[in-house]
Amino acid sequence: MADEIKQPLPPASIESLFYMLGTSAMVNLGLVPDPTNQKTATNLDLAKHNIDTLGILQKKTAGNLASDESRLLDELLYDLRMKYVRATSHNEKK
Repeated sequence: MADEIKQPLPPASIESLFYMLGTSAMVNLGLVPDPTNQKTATNLDLAKHNIDTLGILQKKTAGNLASDESRLLDELLYDLRMKYVRATSHNEKK
């Protein structure tokens, strides 16, 4: 671990928060590998929690985001909600 090259962190922003929660939802939907172990696993409860948290942020920040921030959150939530619906309907068929 001592040989790891430290990458500078991007500046803190609301967009990076949206992306962190969105990425976590994608990992928990089983659509991308977990960055810590490179394995893919599904945890729909955690995925829903991530999506619901983004939904709360959407409600609490309504009228306070720049138009590009608001558009990013709207599109991210729509995409994640559709992926969640597909994942849950796929699991119900099993």
